[in-house]
Amino acid sequence: MVQVQQSAKIPGAAFEKWRTWQTRLGWLSVVLVVIGLGMAFFYAPPEATMGDVYRLFFFHMPAAIAGFAGFFVTFVASIAYLVERTAERDMWAVAGAETGIVFSLAGILGGMFWARPVWNVWWTWDARLTSVTIMMLTYIAYMMLRQAIDDPERRARFAAVMGIVAFVNVPLVWLSTRWIDRTIHPVLFGGESSETAQGDLALTPSMEITLMVCMVAVLVLFAYFLVRRVRLEMARAELSRLREGGEIS
Repeated sequence: MVQVQQSAKIPGAAFEKWRTWQTRLGWLSVVLVVIGLGMAFFYAPPEATMGDVYRLFFFHMPAAIAGFAGFFVTFVASIAYLVERTAERDMWAVAGAETGIVFSLAGILGGMFWARPVWNVWWTWDARLTSVTIMMLTYIAYMMLRQAIDDPERRARFAAVMGIVAFVNVPLVWLSTRWIDRTIHPVLFGGESSETAQGDLALTPSMEITLMVCMVAVLVLFAYFLVRRVRLEMARAELSRLREGGEIS
């Protein structure tokens, strides 16, 4: 049986490389988020039906996409782990899941604050929200599985399998408004909204530009937190190695 190298020494060059990327991504995300906020509040015009409340959309949708990106990282890293069985692959998998959960939760909360004045409800069990709930519970279960297994190799192996299977939720969430007509969520790109959709957005060119800028800003912010989380796992693995070797107490 191939054993995962959970206590393997993390090369200093790799650790420093990701520190450099973390610093660059951190400063870049600050600049882009400030620009995105300015465009969302001062450049994009009020929406014809919803007025100014729709401006939450400029960060609600990017946060949801960033959550999908985190789960995709877990999916890819889990496959890579089953192929190579190295600790670093497992680190990326858990970092992707945790970061994905955080950004997905931000997207859900942003959607709730947008839904209240537009749909007059905080929450409704339509196709999109039901599938999002199932997705979130699946990845929370993924994190619980990791906490329930002490053996590093078994934990990483079982989590990798679940990380692959859990990803099926992501396309289901994305396609839910296209496959099921009974939904209040509009389809903004690549399809037509159902007859029951409410609060449909008619994006002007300035709104589309603002959305793209906010999308890039949030994805860069996501990348910053992802790299930071991976470096935390690297530091934790190195600390564990030093303790096992008796170099520190």
